[in-house]
Order: sequence, then C-alpha cells, then structure tokens
Amino acid sequence: MDGVYVKAGLEKEKAAVLVVLAALRDGRKELVAVVPGHRESTEGWSEVLRDLKTRGVLAPTLVVGDGHVGIWAGLRNVFPEVQEQRGWNHKILNALDKVSKKRQAEARRLLTEIPYAPTQQDAEQRKAGYQRWCRQQGLEAAAQVLDRDWERMLTFYQFPHEHWVHLRTSNPIESPFSALRLRTDAARRFKKVENATAVIWKMLLVAQGRFQRLHAPELLQEVAHGATFVNGVRVMEHEWRVAA
Repeated sequence: MDGVYVKAGLEKEKAAVLVVLAALRDGRKELVAVVPGHRESTEGWSEVLRDLKTRGVLAPTLVVGDGHVGIWAGLRNVFPEVQEQRGWNHKILNALDKVSKKRQAEARRLLTEIPYAPTQQDAEQRKAGYQRWCRQQGLEAAAQVLDRDWERMLTFYQFPHEHWVHLRTSNPIESPFSALRLRTDAARRFKKVENATAVIWKMLLVAQGRFQRLHAPELLQEVAHGATFVNGVRVMEHEWRVAA
C-alpha cells in the first residue's frame, strides 16, 4: 500500500492517489485499488480497504507501506489482525535527512546494511552500531529516527527468506511511478483528479505485466495457513516451543 501525489484538481497542493498492490498465492502481483484520496487520511485509507473487503478481499497476512499514519490507522479500522511491515526506503531517507551531506555516504552505507542482515539479532546489532556512529558525530536526531516503529521495520524476519526482497520496501508501487511522474509532470496539471487517476490506472496496468513474481510462490500457501518462520526459516511447532 502506498500513496502517490499528482498535480490535479483545483487546489494548489498535489492530489493523493491511494494504491494497493496485492500478492496472490501463485506469486503474481496485481493492482486491486487506485483511488483518489484526501492527503492519505485515515478515513481515505479506511474507505479503500472497506471497499476491498466488500468486494471479497480477505484480510491479508502482511501489509507493506511507508510510515504515513493514515495507512496504518485505516488498516487497523478494517483489518486489525494484519501484521505490518514499514518500508525501509522511506526510513533510510528520513534518517539521511538528519545527516549533513558530507557524512551521508557513510550513513547510507551503515543504514542499508541493517535490513540486509541475515537475522533479526544481526539487524539489532547493526542498528546499535549505526546509532553509536551517529552519537559520535553528534547526530542524536539521526540516531533516534530508527527507534520509531522499529519493531514494525523487522516484521519481514517472520516470513520466508525467499520473500524478504519483496517485503522490505514498497518499491513495486514506487518504481513504476518514476515513468508516471514524467507523464503527469508533462501534463502540467490535470483539471480533475479523476482524469489523473485514469491515466495512472492505465500506466500501472501496463507496468503490471512486468512486475516480478514473488520468489518461491509455493511458500505462500504455508504463510497463508499460519506457518511460523523465524529469521526466514520454517519452524515446526515443537521446535518453536523449545526455542521460546
């Protein structure tokens, strides 16, 4: 789930378009909603999700999105049982905003190592290392960025390792918008939000044909049926109880 902004409508501010991309049990990724909304509000996202529920969409196992409050508040209104994964791209960019330009290369290196740690425990250690580096540089604000929503940044470790590449970020939605923004920017400003939404729908449907399928789709059945994974590895129930 993600919200994107286009120049449309009568207001000076850009209009929000709320996009939901679903991963199906056969590994395909399919657009299920592209809806104009009001600044990614809680009610806007709630309406999108209620509509999906009315159309027969069952509660997903996991939702990936950025840190916008409206997404998660709307999700809790409609599918409160769903697990949440916050996107790492947005988190890294938010952290880099707190770092001076001359230190950003080192900060980026340390930050990008965290979500690629082989285990959750390693990710915790890399986070601590980044925060030590920040404090040595006098960058307390940059260190604190990682503390917000930290547990939700690591949810992907509870899913198959083969799926992590798809779960760390909302890139499947964000990447096609590079071309979309060129198109919408060239149009200067759409008179109606509905016109911009129609263009976005059509361009995303074309991009959908090139979406990468989820790796190891056979594992999606296990995930859907509540299988337990620890650090990406399937754990039998009795093994999990011993480990706990």
